[in-house]
Amino acid sequence: MEKEKACKAHVVVLAYHGQGHINPIVQFSKRLASKGIKVTVTTILSTTKTMQSTAGSITFESIYDDCSEGGTAGAGGFKGFLDRFEASGSRNLTELIRKQENSDYPVKCLVYDANIPWASNIFKQFAIPGAAFFTQSCAAIASYYPMYCEISGEPLPALDFPLSGLPAPVIPNMPSMGPTTGRFPPMFLNILSQFTNIEKADWVLFNSFDKLEEEVVKWMSNLWPIRTIGPTVPSIYLDKRVENDNGYGFNMYKPNTDACMKWLNTKEIGSVVYVCFGSAASLHVEQMAEMAEALRQTSSSFLWAVKPSEQSKLPTNFVEETSEKGLVVTWCPQLEVLAHQAVGCFISHCGWNSTAEAISFGVPMVAMPQFLDQMTNAHFVEQVWGVGVKPKADEKGLTNSVEIGECINLIMNGERGQEIKKKAIHWKELAKQAIDEGGSSDKYIDEIVARLVAN
Repeated sequence: MEKEKACKAHVVVLAYHGQGHINPIVQFSKRLASKGIKVTVTTILSTTKTMQSTAGSITFESIYDDCSEGGTAGAGGFKGFLDRFEASGSRNLTELIRKQENSDYPVKCLVYDANIPWASNIFKQFAIPGAAFFTQSCAAIASYYPMYCEISGEPLPALDFPLSGLPAPVIPNMPSMGPTTGRFPPMFLNILSQFTNIEKADWVLFNSFDKLEEEVVKWMSNLWPIRTIGPTVPSIYLDKRVENDNGYGFNMYKPNTDACMKWLNTKEIGSVVYVCFGSAASLHVEQMAEMAEALRQTSSSFLWAVKPSEQSKLPTNFVEETSEKGLVVTWCPQLEVLAHQAVGCFISHCGWNSTAEAISFGVPMVAMPQFLDQMTNAHFVEQVWGVGVKPKADEKGLTNSVEIGECINLIMNGERGQEIKKKAIHWKELAKQAIDEGGSSDKYIDEIVARLVAN
């Protein structure tokens, strides 16, 4: 109780399900806790069960029992799950905040994943500040905004849009969200709902940093109170100022940590190509075959994380035939892998967390986006930040082994690869500066803390 008594204020965080959403918002919670804030993270039961052992200075509370109701596989599919989460979650979150009103630490702020727009009703009900937390890049969210204006009837602001030439988002097919009746499928409408009630938020937070997306941040700041508070990579890899913050604490798959690290320790500096397509993206059989052939032909060693659900797509005998230079595992401890000196290149789907991690570790990328914001992130990786290359895909979205191989060779052995590596190190330094003491992201977090303490 002594430690709790010393807290400056109490913040409740409402996290969305899924590894790509949970990890950055929990990392932000750790930053708040390190600055004297009591933090309660609320989410679904299956996640709180996983996170309890790594909680440290943060308390986890379940506000919806997805385990007994089948989660996304329950009645009504993904849409049914979201409806149940809203009905049960909003009721239980309201009750949790109400119970704290007469405690030593009444809730002073609700930080919520922007994918949960109903949260705005709750912080308004209690007349406390609210902060919308976006887990995609500023650029990706900015690129979605004109589409939201189109479906909502809101006028698009008369500001010069800073993102000309961006690729259109590829929208994955998710039939469990219901049938498509208009221009956008229900899955994408659900993503666009992040903008609903955003004008009610006191802060709009992004896992990014000012210098990384300077033009976009300036543009968005004319619309909302933007604060970049990233990168949300564990502190041990950046500024080392948050105690015991050496990992995320949430993995959908159990990583083969010992096997990966022992294998990497036998490799020379910058000699390994690391391949991972994230927790959500899935490659079709043809693309797996092309990737396998590229890795078979490359002169570099490779580490390939292939999820259990994807293993059957690997070509017959590929693992055995490439075992002298390659290691295929079901999952990697990605932070430790990217931080390892042996890794010289990262072939990635360019999900935002993976992209932000690669930037934070200064690892050049071969960008192979699959859908949604990944297309925008890959564009920035190659065209804006200059930290990677994007192999060409055919009209069906398939990238052949020769194209992939050329990109690997360019980064690992080419002159342009040297330039890319220099730029990657440059962004790595800027990432560390942003979150370190007095950096742009650190100042924004301090500003939020100061307001909560003053309330």
